[in-house]
Amino acid sequence: QVQLVESGGGLVQPGGSLRVSCAASGSIFAINVMGWYRHAPGKQRELVATITSGGNSNYADSVKGRFTISRDNAKNMVYLQMNSLKPEDTAVYYCYADLTRMYYGGSDRRAYWGQGTQVTVSS
Repeated sequence: QVQLVESGGGLVQPGGSLRVSCAASGSIFAINVMGWYRHAPGKQRELVATITSGGNSNYADSVKGRFTISRDNAKNMVYLQMNSLKPEDTAVYYCYADLTRMYYGGSDRRAYWGQGTQVTVSS
């Protein structure tokens, strides 16, 4: 069983900062890519940022220069530091991991998702 658990969401004023974290646990052999998606009411789910095990990162144009993704491979954790937050950043943020899971008799590789954490940017 593999679980991804996010934490750190909340309410912040425009221009403020927030950091969300995600911890992956379970029978994990290797995590390839970790990242963050977000889903706002009335909008499509949006890829925010991804990071490989080697540290290569990619960002949505809407967050470049404001958000920073990082990960701790030893702890199976990924972080998203969000600065200069705007009301349009309000969404549920979901952690994502492309990982290889070990089980008795073999292994498989697929994507796993967290349950989401709400980020609200409002005055």
